[in-house]
Amino acid sequence: MDEKTFDVDGVKVTNARFIVDGQTYTMNNITSVKQSGEEPSRILPVILLLIGGVLLIQQQWLASLIFVTVGAWIWKSQKPKYHIVLTTSAGESKALTTNQKEYITKVVQSLNEAIVHRG
Repeated sequence: MDEKTFDVDGVKVTNARFIVDGQTYTMNNITSVKQSGEEPSRILPVILLLIGGVLLIQQQWLASLIFVTVGAWIWKSQKPKYHIVLTTSAGESKALTTNQKEYITKVVQSLNEAIVHRG
């Protein structure tokens, strides 16, 4: 049986194997594929913003500006992470992590097609 390739940028998905970041997974060992996501922790930026607010009340203008600016910058720069989770007989493993949800969705679709075509 010929190996059928499913085109995805940066990873190789065929009906026989999945290659990502130098790791090869055989499709016969994969029982399920799912995508998951996690939101970043907002604790640090909230604390910095609160400190900036307290300093503003105390009329500490420069210190308040610094804390609010850094807190807002951290808040804005944090992005959610999305994962591809493979289930095998050995358990679950995160095969790929990125902050691009559309990319993860495309890879999961290719993996599901590969599972259907593995025979």
